[in-house]
Amino acid sequence: MKSFYLTGVAALALIAAPAHAQDNSVGGVVSDQSGVSAGTEPNDTDDATTGDIIVTAQKRSERLQDVPVAISVISGDQLAAKGAMNLEGAQYLVPTLNFRKSGTAINQSLFLRGVGTSTFSIAGEPSISTVVDGVVYSRAGEAFSDLIDIDRIEVLRGPQGTLFGKNTSAGVINIVTKRPGNDFGGFLEGGYYTNGNEYRVRGAVDVPLGENVKSRFTGFYGNYDGNIRNIAHDNDRVNGYEHYGVRGMIVADPTPDLTFTLIADYRKSKDDCCAEVIGTTPTNATASVLPDIRGDKSRTVNQDLVTRSNETSWGVSLQADATLGTQTVTYIGSYREYDNEEIRDGDWLPQAYVGFNQLHDFGPQTSNTFTQELRLTSPSNQFFSYVVGAFYSRAETERTFRRDDVVCTLTPTPTVLTPCSTTGATVTRPTGTAVFGSVFKNLAFFGQGTFNLTDRFRAIAGFRYTSDQLDVFHNRVTTLAGPGINPSFGPFTGKTTNSNWSGKAGLQYDVAPQSVAYATYSRGYKGPAFNVFYNLTATGTNVVEPETADAYEVGLKNTFFGGKLVLNLAAYYAKYHNFQANNPDLVAGVLVTRFTNAGEISTRGGELDLVFRPVPDLSFSGGLAYTDAHIDRFKVPTNGVVTGVVPDGTTLGYAPKWKGSLGADYRIRTGGVVDLTLGAQGSYQSKQLSQLDASAAVRDATTIKSYGLVDLSAGIVDNADRFRVSLQVKNLFDQSFASAITSGGPGGSYRYLIPRDADRYYGITGRVNF
Repeated sequence: MKSFYLTGVAALALIAAPAHAQDNSVGGVVSDQSGVSAGTEPNDTDDATTGDIIVTAQKRSERLQDVPVAISVISGDQLAAKGAMNLEGAQYLVPTLNFRKSGTAINQSLFLRGVGTSTFSIAGEPSISTVVDGVVYSRAGEAFSDLIDIDRIEVLRGPQGTLFGKNTSAGVINIVTKRPGNDFGGFLEGGYYTNGNEYRVRGAVDVPLGENVKSRFTGFYGNYDGNIRNIAHDNDRVNGYEHYGVRGMIVADPTPDLTFTLIADYRKSKDDCCAEVIGTTPTNATASVLPDIRGDKSRTVNQDLVTRSNETSWGVSLQADATLGTQTVTYIGSYREYDNEEIRDGDWLPQAYVGFNQLHDFGPQTSNTFTQELRLTSPSNQFFSYVVGAFYSRAETERTFRRDDVVCTLTPTPTVLTPCSTTGATVTRPTGTAVFGSVFKNLAFFGQGTFNLTDRFRAIAGFRYTSDQLDVFHNRVTTLAGPGINPSFGPFTGKTTNSNWSGKAGLQYDVAPQSVAYATYSRGYKGPAFNVFYNLTATGTNVVEPETADAYEVGLKNTFFGGKLVLNLAAYYAKYHNFQANNPDLVAGVLVTRFTNAGEISTRGGELDLVFRPVPDLSFSGGLAYTDAHIDRFKVPTNGVVTGVVPDGTTLGYAPKWKGSLGADYRIRTGGVVDLTLGAQGSYQSKQLSQLDASAAVRDATTIKSYGLVDLSAGIVDNADRFRVSLQVKNLFDQSFASAITSGGPGGSYRYLIPRDADRYYGITGRVNF
């Protein structure tokens, strides 16, 4: 009954979400349409219409309603209203976007339309590419950094390989940060949230550096104690973080036809996340030291090692845009480094016991990525408009992973839980260290054109030629094999190459002046991989073949009431071949997942996106998605063992059948010094599978139940937008839920990851614009 009630509230609640990003293309770049400095919030008196949303989903600035792709656009103000720090929070604003939380940030994943890649392999890549200011982030973990000073996020659904390349077989997250304003100005914002004492501070300043040179500098700091208590560490909170970083952007226009954009950023993260609570009762004696066993309502662990991640990332990019006659030449070059140290408690117990071993993992990783892109863009107002270009990237990653065990025996064997520190116990300390790495090289040539056959009818055609090379190495040295530690293996080296032609074809027709229909076919591609992880053995050194997708989409984009209402519909079907996925397996008694070609899957469904701004001070936004993503034919391993084969028809993980959001933001003009703001935000999703497994019992136990969330906000704002104070209530109805459920806990128990948003909490934020 409660779930039904929350479903209704989530469907009817008015979401606290300002109107989507409203921008215009100026000089080949996207800038604020409102006319205010980029250092301030858009003025709500702006008379721009919702139908003027500008995106760069096809490598050029275009109206959202003119792009024949299903796209959701989230403005930076929407993210701020939600209190979203990263893409995990953005999932509540985009019905087709789902997020798989993991024990450490490096293993988290995104899913679109039920398709995504979860892998522990250092030589596997995601199905959804994250692009920030034109720069591709090659490692999935780096994509989950803090979303600070964001102009908008464009979520492109379905294969996008023609213009964005490999590893976009499920879609693209295109993030655009705020650009410098012409005048000196900026903002300073601070916030406090309960349920773990979270503090956030961020700010940005625009500094003109010359007549044709402007800059923007952004900084942030955040600290959160966490939402889980750890008994083994004096009941301290865990699952918190400390994040800080800076970003700078300099834009120079030496001539009217030439623009340079230089961006540099640095970020540091220390996360004691994410401790997995034991949500079901073990069948052995460990139950006596595992507290608070209440499924997704558990909020306590008893672990001697605090699971955590330490990350450092930095990067620099240079973009040059030059107008040559009627054409625009764009160059983007970048270099990024991303280092991650993973520390993980793999036994979930406060110490080692007789018969119950201690397992601790330590896995520092370094990576760097170098990219180059060059493209030529024609004007859009001609018979044949096009974008052509070339792209090169080199991504290198190396990891040193150590697993330490404590194993003990005692004669006679005790009948109760007995610590290894007991007098007379024989203790051994198996350990193993593996050093492994990968180098991805990618070269591609691409082009996409639109034939404007008539004023209302257009044909789209595109192609991409991709050449991939992947080199890997692995070497493990084991001292006394133990739980989760195979004997020494290696050195092993592997290499694979592949080339691919992918592309897109479609038709677009203006049914009415403000209604555009389209139908497209897209060929998606994800490059080859290896299953390179700590416990690699000779049987797992085969190449994981490339993944391809054939996708069909039809859509209708409607703009009504002079641009005040946007109502977009899309229906799709996609078939994936050689789907790259994790398959659960036991290695020396420890649950691991092997990266493999799982076989064929398909996804189909329908989507609705809504934005409505009836008057300047009131905006509504929402969406609804139906997704049917499942296994068509799971591939039987070459050894013929069928115990790990997932039955045909099984729903894919993180693919809820129904997901939706609805919302509004209202500003009350008082005529006095300050105005009032009111908002609410709701989202709902039906049940979803957390672990894709051959066992029906495991799938049932790892199914996350349906849930709905409702947030409320209220605030005061200066009538000239010079300051703003907002109060928030998050998860109003205190709806508890898990973001991941995994088998393999002590005594056959199941491990639950409980996100921050699974509890009601409160917050206050203040902002000053200058």
